[in-house]
Amino acid sequence: MTPQVEAFLEMMAVERDASPHTLSAYGRDLADAEVWLSDAGGLMDASQEAVEAWFADLSRRGLSAATAARRRSSVRQFYRFALGEGWRSDDPSRRIDAPKQGRSLPKTLSRDEIEALLAAAGAADSAAGLRLVALVEMAYASGLRVSELLALKVEAVRRDPAYLIVRGKGGKERLAPLNAAARHSIKAWLDARDAARKPNTPDTVWLFPSHGKTGCLTPRRFAQLLDQAALAANIDPARVSPHVLRHAFATHLLEGGADLRVVQTLLGHADISTTQIYTHVATDRLAQVVHSKHPLAKDD
Repeated sequence: MTPQVEAFLEMMAVERDASPHTLSAYGRDLADAEVWLSDAGGLMDASQEAVEAWFADLSRRGLSAATAARRRSSVRQFYRFALGEGWRSDDPSRRIDAPKQGRSLPKTLSRDEIEALLAAAGAADSAAGLRLVALVEMAYASGLRVSELLALKVEAVRRDPAYLIVRGKGGKERLAPLNAAARHSIKAWLDARDAARKPNTPDTVWLFPSHGKTGCLTPRRFAQLLDQAALAANIDPARVSPHVLRHAFATHLLEGGADLRVVQTLLGHADISTTQIYTHVATDRLAQVVHSKHPLAKDD
């Protein structure tokens, strides 16, 4: 990593409050460009033609539209920063237009599938089973991002709260609700977690601790546990992930008649257009509303 890229990432962290995940993605994107442009002098010395050739190569590699667009955006932002710092007198990315992306519909699960997944997760009468039930219940009850869920500290739930205070993207705080089932599963997990702790040893701060470097359960491990539960529940594991539980939370709220603005707030979306993608799953309810409320609708 060059000093200029390090300075750019530091700026993103301090001035824009970018998350570690976002900073890691920027770092990978810029490293890819640095390597590809090495024969042209790297990011700092590459010509406009070389940068445009790198942009074009992204499409030829078979990357998804989202990944290619993010890499282009990372390099554009880096060059704007370099221009402002006086490291370059030009912006070699200025003529490149961002590709238009089609937004794919979110994967989700039915309510019956959620119930089957919970049953499979709790089939093992052990601390590991109680932990997985708590993870699934919390993700489905509150719509937490996997990073938000796994970063929870144990003190956040010790007093059996009805809501969690979550710090999401951009450092913005929001309230995340916990229903009775989620609170019950948390209590069961806390009892098992406390019983497993060795006497006279300090407790870890994490709600879902792990022996890994981070000290808490990783998204990858959570996904592996969900895959196992999905197989036991006769659900295709390809349809199940931590983020799918968040999709199911939003989808089922809208199907139940929740206001789109409320769902936006609960998910922590800055733009309601991000939330609107979930409305596709509520077509059955919308049809019922039109049939029952429209003045020209008639019963057969």
